[in-house]
Amino acid sequence: MSPLRAHGDSESEKCPQLGNGVYVDPQSVVIGDVTLGDDSSVWPMAVIRGDMHRIRIGERTSVQDGAVLHITHAGPFNEDGWPLIIGDDVTIGHKACLHGCTVGSRVLIGIGSIVMDGAVIEDDVVLAAGALVPPGKKLESGYLYVGAPCKQARPLSDKEKEFFRYSAANYVKLKDQYLTEHDQP
Repeated sequence: MSPLRAHGDSESEKCPQLGNGVYVDPQSVVIGDVTLGDDSSVWPMAVIRGDMHRIRIGERTSVQDGAVLHITHAGPFNEDGWPLIIGDDVTIGHKACLHGCTVGSRVLIGIGSIVMDGAVIEDDVVLAAGALVPPGKKLESGYLYVGAPCKQARPLSDKEKEFFRYSAANYVKLKDQYLTEHDQP
């Protein structure tokens, strides 16, 4: 069975849209109104559910094993809901959970982190492993955030900022190997 699935009624079914060179592991699931930008990758056991709102993922973004990406649906308690928007050159760590939030470009989401509804992570941020970003919180560009709930720990060094593009390029290289070995389109 394909890891890419439509969701919705027969008239408005939405299928995931993949950019050029995208790798989606057969053991992951991508459902509904999801767009994956060029050279992005989705690794084993990741779940991306755009079933009740949209998910937009930029270029060269890696969704690691066991990550869960979902939205907040529109309803009586949140009129517009919250889509999930993720920028370019983002590395989303193993078992991270992103729910109805906005993540800028050049961001590292640490292993097991949780980012809740309406939260905004600006560009050039490191969110430490196990961190919790509460609903509606905004993380300022250029800092490391740690803890649950997360707090600004310190400014990022130039070397740490360079890591964003290195990490993204490393996963592009790895997914290209998988695409070649497994003959995916």
